Amino acid sequence: MRLERAVDEYLDYLAVERGASPNTIEGYGRDLRRYTDYLEGCGVTAPQEVTRELVAAYVTALQEVGLAPASVERAVSACKGLHRFMVAEHICEEHPTADLPLPKKPVRLPDVLSREQVAAMLDEANFAYDDDPSKTPRKNALARASLQRDRTMLEVLYGCGLRVSELCGLDLREVMLEDEVLRVLGKGSKERVVPIMGTAARAMADYLDQWRGVLAFSGAPTPAVFLNARGGRISRQSAHAICEKYGRIYGGREGLHPHTLRHSFATHMLEGGADLRVVQELLGHASISTTQLYTHIDRTHIRMVYLQAHPRAGSAHKNAVVVY
Repeated sequence: MRLERAVDEYLDYLAVERGASPNTIEGYGRDLRRYTDYLEGCGVTAPQEVTRELVAAYVTALQEVGLAPASVERAVSACKGLHRFMVAEHICEEHPTADLPLPKKPVRLPDVLSREQVAAMLDEANFAYDDDPSKTPRKNALARASLQRDRTMLEVLYGCGLRVSELCGLDLREVMLEDEVLRVLGKGSKERVVPIMGTAARAMADYLDQWRGVLAFSGAPTPAVFLNARGGRISRQSAHAICEKYGRIYGGREGLHPHTLRHSFATHMLEGGADLRVVQELLGHASISTTQLYTHIDRTHIRMVYLQAHPRAGSAHKNAVVVY
């Protein structure tokens, strides 16, 4: 069997048996095509011909072309998964990546907005709309509905800590405002329930009651919560554009990413006293170590509070080091 065929079978296995998301399959497929192209350039096309030295040389090549550490780590994980699969399926006997370590990547603290930046961006005044007399009533209604959709998407990203794929994939039956919860399909098709309360819940209720129908009017029936102007499910690219727009205009942040609102949700929850395990469950993290990244930011907040509040933290003690 050629390596290309083995890659196809591995991706099918991830999709069917492991329930990996389409985004995961796409990313692994891209990494593994690059891997097989490299091996083919070395004259290797069969699984049994791959050696540990070849894989190590491939990793070095990725690093030399300037690929980000996180991307190199993902590429190595894809290679290890492929070879593990081929051994398990008796496609080949050797596992050349078994003892190949994952490249270390620097710990990067999540990018977050301050509470003040979030409040400025989500201010209701930002979503006010005055009808344009040069537009038809239909176009004015679409503009108003789009504004309220944008507001609701931002409120839910920050208020519920959703990934952008979870937000765009949200269906009507998964919104249970009476119970104040959303049922979310996360990574690996894992379902979790997250609370929706306060301004996020009010924005969602208003959008569903008054504005979603305006957007849905010209499109085919769809269960999607968030719709584009043609009545179809809104795309991740559009969600990114919405975040960038409001971050730039109102949040004082260029290139605002939807994930920054998720990071801000987690950080502000911890600052407010939420338990780390609760935040892990709300975010849908498989490992607590992923959630623990936010404690670094939380410690900075704790230090600031300490310096402001403790009577012996100022003046002569201002240069003291706080140890955690």
